[in-house]
Amino acid sequence: MRKILIVEDEAEIRELLASYLTNEGYDTECAEDGVEALSLFSKKSFDLVILDIMIPKIDGYGVCEVIKKQSDIPVMFLSALNDDKSQIKGYDLLADDYVTKPFSMPLLLRKINALLRRSEPSGVQKNTVICYSGIVMNSDTMDVVVDGRTIELTVREFDLLSTLVKNPGRIYSREMLLDLLWDYDSLVDERIVDSHIKNLRHKMGTDHIETVRGRGYRIAKKDN
Repeated sequence: MRKILIVEDEAEIRELLASYLTNEGYDTECAEDGVEALSLFSKKSFDLVILDIMIPKIDGYGVCEVIKKQSDIPVMFLSALNDDKSQIKGYDLLADDYVTKPFSMPLLLRKINALLRRSEPSGVQKNTVICYSGIVMNSDTMDVVVDGRTIELTVREFDLLSTLVKNPGRIYSREMLLDLLWDYDSLVDERIVDSHIKNLRHKMGTDHIETVRGRGYRIAKKDN
C-alpha cells in the first residue's frame, strides 16, 4: 500500500485529505507543522508528501528543501499562495507539483496517481508470472489460469485483473481504475469498470473479486 505524508496545519483540510485518500486505498500519516513533518520523514518511509507552505515552526519551503536533499520521493505543494513568485519558488526547490487552494479533490487524486506512476523505478525487471489465491497470470503470453482452468481475457480485462492480483488487499475505487487503465478520459463512464468486473466474474467465477461497499473492488483471498 502506497504511503502518503500530509503536512497541513488546518485541521479541517488535513482530516479531509486523510479521509479521502484512505478511502481511495492509500495509507496516510499527518503532521501539523514542519518539525513534526521532518521527524516523521526521518523515521518512516513515504511514497509521496503533500505539503502546505504556510505551516508553523518550519515552513513548507524549508521542509521541501530538506526532503529533496535526502530523497527523490515526489513532493506536492498544496497552498493558498497562488501567485507566480510563490509557485516558481516551489518548483525551484524541486517540488514535483504545485496545487492551489481551493482545490478539486478528484483532480488532486489524479495528480497524486500521476506523480506516483512517474516515480516508479524504471528499468527494473518485473516478474512475468503472477500467482495469487488460485490465479496464475503470465504477462508475456497473456495466459490466465484460474483454479486449474484456462480462461481467455481481453487485454483490458487482463490489465484490470493483474492490477488487483498484484496488490492483494488493496481496494481500488472506480476512479482509481479509470485513471490507471483508461488514463481517465472524462468522456468514459465510470460504469465501464463495473462492466469489466462483471465480465471477469463471469469468466473466473464470482468469488475471486470482492465488492467493498461504497469503496470499490479488491481481489479476494480464497480459503484453501
